[in-house]
Amino acid sequence: MRHLKDGVKLGRTATHRKAMFRNMVTSLLKYERIETTLAKSKELRRIADRMITLGKEGTLSARRRAASYIQEPKVLQKLFDSMSSRYTDRNGGYTRTYKAGLRRGDASKMAIIELVDRDLGAAPKKRVKKAKEE
Repeated sequence: MRHLKDGVKLGRTATHRKAMFRNMVTSLLKYERIETTLAKSKELRRIADRMITLGKEGTLSARRRAASYIQEPKVLQKLFDSMSSRYTDRNGGYTRTYKAGLRRGDASKMAIIELVDRDLGAAPKKRVKKAKEE
């Protein structure tokens, strides 16, 4: 029985899983929308909601707890300044997940996870491939 067994392992060691989710939460809060597998997005939702709740709390203790997980100081600043005011009236449910079909290489289920009421200016710039001049 799986009583009190929280989270999924995703075929990774504990340290790899922790590092991966730290990177993913930082990216989600930075860009406010990322594409990943469906299983990872379901697990990421739990962690991201906790971080936003810490941002809404706004205390020094909450800032230190969030700083121990979020890797970029600018993202931490964004969480405690703009995002905390954006979600003051919302009690949880800060993320939304869309199914995005199957990945071409291995046919795993893909999903897009984004923040509700996201800032459209936070999207990463598209990379443009330069044509080779011959």
